[in-house]
Amino acid sequence: MLTVHHLRISQSERIVWLCEELGLDYDLKLYNRRSDNRLAPDEYKALHPMGIAPVIEDGELVLGESGAIVEYITAKYGDGKLVPAPDHPDFADHLFWFHFANATFMTNGMMAIAAQQAGAAEMPPFVADRTRKAWQMVEARLGEADYFGGSNLTTADIMMGFQLTTSRAFNSMSIDAFPNLKAYLKRIGARPAYQRAMAKAEPGMPPKLD
Repeated sequence: MLTVHHLRISQSERIVWLCEELGLDYDLKLYNRRSDNRLAPDEYKALHPMGIAPVIEDGELVLGESGAIVEYITAKYGDGKLVPAPDHPDFADHLFWFHFANATFMTNGMMAIAAQQAGAAEMPPFVADRTRKAWQMVEARLGEADYFGGSNLTTADIMMGFQLTTSRAFNSMSIDAFPNLKAYLKRIGARPAYQRAMAKAEPGMPPKLD
């Protein structure tokens, strides 16, 4: 059976959401962050050489990296769901936002955290500029289409979701200036699969959708 190892309040929630959207039978194992440094516990770090979330097991396979896991699960178990075909008009947009999620959007946040940890009084200008542009692109995209991947929810939305929701629990960022994003998160929050995923992945923690 497919096993999803979810470190609470982390991007591994993406994999739980994906499994729920696909209606898969899977085993979910939850791990709480350490109380002293808020990092993954030793038993989670032991799952994969990188020691970070997410991680899945499928038989003898142990696989890390969100994008790789999402592509693996959809290719093996998705039966064509959540991924537009190459001849679909949404295919290129889907690919862009699928890869933008970690290659640019989440990287901006990690650079900001690194600067803060290094003692910077404010975000470096190039990071601030990249971050501003990224959020502007998010708002613009959601004014053009209901979902990042186009007219229907795709794995691009699965990848983008964490940075737009749970990740904001680490800061006080307001999204009041992003009405298209707020409407999008309302649509996401109404999805039964998302509701099931967050209830399983983050019991007792309401999804951060506004």
